[in-house]
This record gives sequence, C-alpha cells and structure tokens, in this order.
Amino acid sequence: MDRVLWVIGLAALVALVFFGMRRGWVNRARRQAAELPGFPVPPDKPGDELLPAATGMYVGTTRATDWQDRIAVGDIGHRANGTAQLHATGLLLRRNGASALWIPAESIVDCRLDHKLANKVVPGAGLVVVTWRLGEQLLDTGFRGDDKTTQTEWVEAVRALSPADEPTRHKTATSRQEEK
Repeated sequence: MDRVLWVIGLAALVALVFFGMRRGWVNRARRQAAELPGFPVPPDKPGDELLPAATGMYVGTTRATDWQDRIAVGDIGHRANGTAQLHATGLLLRRNGASALWIPAESIVDCRLDHKLANKVVPGAGLVVVTWRLGEQLLDTGFRGDDKTTQTEWVEAVRALSPADEPTRHKTATSRQEEK
C-alpha cells in the first residue's frame, strides 16, 4: 500500500511540473503577443533564389538582447526541421509541421555565425543567426543547416540583403560573439 501511495504522489508531482511548464509557456505567448506586432506573411512569389535552398533545423527566434528569451507567439517558438530559401526580397524558412517564417529584406539588420540560440548550444559556430526588426523589437532567428560548408556563404548573402545604413549592424554581431 505504501508503494502505491508513493507512485501516486510521484505521478501527481510530475503532472504538476508539466502543468506549470505549460502554464508558463502560455503566459509567455500571451505577453509577447501583446508586445509584438504580427509576423510578416510570406509572399506568394518571393522572387528568384539567391542561393540553393538549405535543409536543416529551425532552432527558434529570440529577442536579440537575450539568446534564451524564446519567442512563443503562435508556433514560432517550436523547433522544426525545414528548408531555408534566400530570395532578393527576404529569407523564407519553410518548417515541417509548422507555419513558414518570412523575414523581409528591409527588416534584416545583420547575420552571423554563432554557437547558441533559444536554449540550444552547439559546438563551434554552427548556427546561422539572422538579426532582424519586427516593429520596434530586434529579434534573432537561428537555422542550423545540414551542410556546414555553406554557412559562411549564407551569412555573407543574408548580410548583403540588409540595408547599408543600419547603425546597429556590426555592433550587434560583435557584442553577441563576445558573450562566448
């Protein structure tokens, strides 16, 4: 009988932990939905591709000031395998089992290689992280490509899309790399 009570107590504790995690995620999503404008909708025809599509994993989107503050609005906070496509008009991340994420070229502030984002840490600089503006907020979106040899090419191509007069471009990249 004691063993049954212990098992019931442990199951109740596990259920309480999962309930707390779920409640925290929902509250975060609600708070961020009030603070952030709507995410851009991908255009029907985004134009010519600048690079061949890259397969990999969408790691997540965070506030640019905190690599662990994951954006939870809608399904943006969910990791997913997918494909990155770079067009002259912006970056399109098609995610398996989730909505596509569109980053317009005029919103891109910078791009860099990094080793951490959205509570995921990888060895070396294995993430392509795009810093972009959504309304008044700066966000970081990370993608870990399957082909690591093209990462530098992706960073340079995405940087070439960003407006040249963006004052925070190099400051953001340098300060984030110094956090290592």
